[in-house]
Amino acid sequence: MPAPALAPDADAPILLRAMAGPVAVLTLNRPAQRNSLSEALIAELHQALAEIGADKAVRAVVIAANGPAFCAGHDLKELTAHRADADRGRAFFAKLMNACSAMMQAIVQLPKPVVASVQGIATAAGCQLVASCDLAVASEAAAFATPGVDIGLFCSTPMVALSRNVPRKQAMEMLLTGEPVPAARARDIGLINRVVAAGTERDTAIALAQQVARKSAHTIKLGKEAFYRQAEMSLADAYRYAAEVMTENMLARDAEEGIGAFIEKRTPQWRDE
Repeated sequence: MPAPALAPDADAPILLRAMAGPVAVLTLNRPAQRNSLSEALIAELHQALAEIGADKAVRAVVIAANGPAFCAGHDLKELTAHRADADRGRAFFAKLMNACSAMMQAIVQLPKPVVASVQGIATAAGCQLVASCDLAVASEAAAFATPGVDIGLFCSTPMVALSRNVPRKQAMEMLLTGEPVPAARARDIGLINRVVAAGTERDTAIALAQQVARKSAHTIKLGKEAFYRQAEMSLADAYRYAAEVMTENMLARDAEEGIGAFIEKRTPQWRDE
């Protein structure tokens, strides 16, 4: 017997924010719409990331979702409604895709680690959201897909994040077939980090985020930025850039403290500088 449909609550916030120690937990809260990325939800996510970036009390982020689905991509009903516009929706489509792309880039550019907690399906832009996070923990019941090809809409923007996570052949298979990839396979191809028992994914993601949050925030910021920048460079340029980063990192107070603590066999006292 199918599960009853989730009744929408017009008064409920579409994005929830809570703290788990130094970890900010952002929860997509449109379960009746399978947490699809409406224009409003994209804007709220982007705003929350901007606020978190400036908040020194937050050292890591978990992006989770309520309901059976993690995120079913863009809100197709919202998109379709704009086909009645004079330009058949062109301006709105461009605005939405650019806003979504900017939000995804904000995750990558955030100077703090972001962990996805995936309890159900993550399709199209939902899969893109997972791929844009630095780390991802998924329930064994989760699945990932870029099924736009099935409705005549190739997942071109999800492709950007997906192709930077998994090998080309696997990315192309997902994009060309639209077939869902189970969590274990997603881990094997590098889309996610861990597969855990259903119902434990959020706690596991928070624990992973808290583990990283115990490191020097200055070091994590330097390392995350360097990771994504060097990935777009040639081998020689990447080594040249990484050597510069290592040199600056060695001069940081936290590196001096961390190395000293290691030599002296004591716990380092980070100043995040």
